[in-house]
Amino acid sequence: MARFRKIGVLTSGGDAPGMNAAVRAVVRSALARGVEVVGICKGYTGLISGELRSLTSLDVANISGWGGTILYSDRCDEFATEAGMAKAIKTCKDNEIDGIIACGGDGTFRGATDLSMRGIPTIGIPCTIDNDITSTDYSIGFDTAMNTVLHAADCLRDTCESHARGEVIEVMGRDAGYIAIECGIACGANAVAVKELPFDEDACIAKLIELREKGQRSFLIMHSEGMPKGFGENLTERMNKEANIDSRFIRLAHMVRGGAPTLRDRLTAARMGDFAVDLILEGKSDLVVCERDGKLVATDIAWALVVDRMYKNKLKDGDLEKFSEEQLDAMKVRCAEKRAVLEDLMDVAKTIGKN
Repeated sequence: MARFRKIGVLTSGGDAPGMNAAVRAVVRSALARGVEVVGICKGYTGLISGELRSLTSLDVANISGWGGTILYSDRCDEFATEAGMAKAIKTCKDNEIDGIIACGGDGTFRGATDLSMRGIPTIGIPCTIDNDITSTDYSIGFDTAMNTVLHAADCLRDTCESHARGEVIEVMGRDAGYIAIECGIACGANAVAVKELPFDEDACIAKLIELREKGQRSFLIMHSEGMPKGFGENLTERMNKEANIDSRFIRLAHMVRGGAPTLRDRLTAARMGDFAVDLILEGKSDLVVCERDGKLVATDIAWALVVDRMYKNKLKDGDLEKFSEEQLDAMKVRCAEKRAVLEDLMDVAKTIGKN
């Protein structure tokens, strides 16, 4: 097994609270094992252009509580080309980087597996507020994002109650409804709409009318940004006209990405960062760190990417050909588990929001 002398760490894609805690864990864990760490600024863009900085223990002191990422982030189309990949590999060789730990979402992992295939050992750490990486139960940033949404919803509830109003709240999450459904339950929303599950808009309006007639003053509806364009605005208009509820629409947008990470995100980042260093120094590669039933496990990136596309109904021709029947069965089980979690949450949301 080759001895690792220096590894790189990068953050890529959308930023997520807890990324800094993950970077800190990677740096401290590697240094404790006698391995140097180089921070790669602006994700794969910085790997191509050679924007590197040596990271010491002092450089990452006290950053666990910071939102965003001190290494910055970017989305890099050039990295998907052979020319861009060649530049990135040259950066690694010129700077004697023996392996890379990449923090981000599915796009980040696609880049990581490309590096692994070309001889640069790479480990992925799931960091995305959307919690939409199918291979893991949890991704860094999700808890913080939910707490940010929950605080906003509580503030809106206060003013809605004062003025007998309604509020339709759109939250981030891309095509995934986890933020919307869990925060909808926690804030007592009257209804939650997510892309993955059917939503009866007429029944929602009828319920709001019934609750208004019973004397309820404030109303909250929460939906994921994956719903059809204009969904929130149209529902707000119906609430105003058909339910006679003075209602407003608000899109929380990128404020959901910011803020100091919660304890859960800091702790998960620390555990995953340390585990990722263990994996790469053991000579392992092309893996993503996943949390399953509270335990950390390593999953092949190729498997993680395809099971993600399977769950999201985005499979491409040939995606399944390189996997065994046993692996495909495991993918189907994983998709069923994730679907069941979402359905169970929606059942709770509907039951609690009825009255």
